[in-house]
Amino acid sequence: MSELPLLEGVLKYIKENNISFCMPGHKNGRGFYNTSIGREFVSNILKIDITEVDGVDNLHNQKSIILDASKHLSKLYGSKKSYFLVNGSTSGNMIMLFSSFNEGDKVLIERNCHSSILNGIIMRKLIPVYLENIISEKINAPVCINLEHFLQALNKNEDIKGIVVTYPNYYGICSNLKFIIKEAKKRNIKVLVDCAHGAHFGINENLPESAVTLGADMVVTSAHKTLPSLTQTAYLHVNNDKYIDKVDFYYNAFLSTSPSYIALCSMDYARFYLEKYGSSDYEKLIEIAECYRNKINSIRGLRVIGRKDIVRFNSKEKNAVSSVADIDLTRYTINLEPGYSGNLLLKYLRKLNIQCEMSDNFNLVLIFSPFNKKDEFQRLYTVLKECNLERIKCKKSNVREYGIPQSKMIPFEVVDAEKEIVDLNNSCGRISGASVIPYPPGVPILSMGELIDRDVIEVIKYYVKNDMDLIGIEDNKIKVIK
Repeated sequence: MSELPLLEGVLKYIKENNISFCMPGHKNGRGFYNTSIGREFVSNILKIDITEVDGVDNLHNQKSIILDASKHLSKLYGSKKSYFLVNGSTSGNMIMLFSSFNEGDKVLIERNCHSSILNGIIMRKLIPVYLENIISEKINAPVCINLEHFLQALNKNEDIKGIVVTYPNYYGICSNLKFIIKEAKKRNIKVLVDCAHGAHFGINENLPESAVTLGADMVVTSAHKTLPSLTQTAYLHVNNDKYIDKVDFYYNAFLSTSPSYIALCSMDYARFYLEKYGSSDYEKLIEIAECYRNKINSIRGLRVIGRKDIVRFNSKEKNAVSSVADIDLTRYTINLEPGYSGNLLLKYLRKLNIQCEMSDNFNLVLIFSPFNKKDEFQRLYTVLKECNLERIKCKKSNVREYGIPQSKMIPFEVVDAEKEIVDLNNSCGRISGASVIPYPPGVPILSMGELIDRDVIEVIKYYVKNDMDLIGIEDNKIKVIK
């Protein structure tokens, strides 16, 4: 056994010299090495690991350089006030929820949301009203909020205080946020956006619109996912002055009192890069990505979804509002023909030193930034073209549609409730003590506190039978309220 298993394990991974089609956006440091100030940052990185000493600033009492940097950030994104987050987008989501709502408030939540949103709902003791996601039969994945269900939920729940939207989702697909904000504003409902994967949105006309400029009340963006910034760095943007006092309080409550100046400086650099070079560099990236999108689409069995696919995701009814607004062209969602596995394709590419972001049974997701080189795209295309599809063959099984079960307990009540584990076949009529989530599509079949009925059991059995990853079920057993 190694004396330094973690350090030596990471050093071993680095020596593999993988092509990075995943986070973070600086792509093995290239995002810093392409400017003189970036190179100076890297060469002094350990010396920059300082604390809040005289001569710099205090994150929790900003008076000089952090305050100035935050103002630059706010100006770029067009917010009333923007914040540096050293605890990742998770802390930003918590700040949004706590500063926007009070205990017992009813909030619309996209069913396919990040775990930090669900955890924040529990911690703030909110009452979630879940919104259905449209599941695409083509890619077997959630593509957007079901706007028809969204409008029904608004009309049925006049006491709704806000809505939390994920924009974009992991597949780079953007719900119609403009329409959602418009309908919410009619009813004086707050709109919070988890835009973790969209820190670069709006910097170029070929990218989706920024959630901040679309008018959301608060937006969280992960700097590290797509920009040249270190892992665990993110931004919070506030669009309404009346929320700032509360945000300031919860910002101090949720963020470390010992912030990393390395992380802070990398966020300042990411903003500088985006402001100075973002528009032109993202234009070049999109041109290269589109070129190789077309090339990969010529390979049998594979298709990179694009803007042309938006038509397939939207309702065919006349005058229906488009549920999908846009797709991020700086990532690939490679959809495989039925009978081939995205998970196996990810492993195949990994063996050839191409690191992708994520996979499911039907798709492979790759995240790019302007620091990915053209020859890396060529390498990807060549490897995919030479791949023997027999290597990635799997049993055919499609994602199954299912509705949202009846809520019987508020999630925060479930946390302290006594639970027991029972056989799935004996769980009908019981209340779920934990969430049951299939991957794909990553949308809960059951959330904690919901009723287990026959339909739910049949859907769970379908996923178990087809050997699909299922969180919350083990050995055909499920956790329920005692």
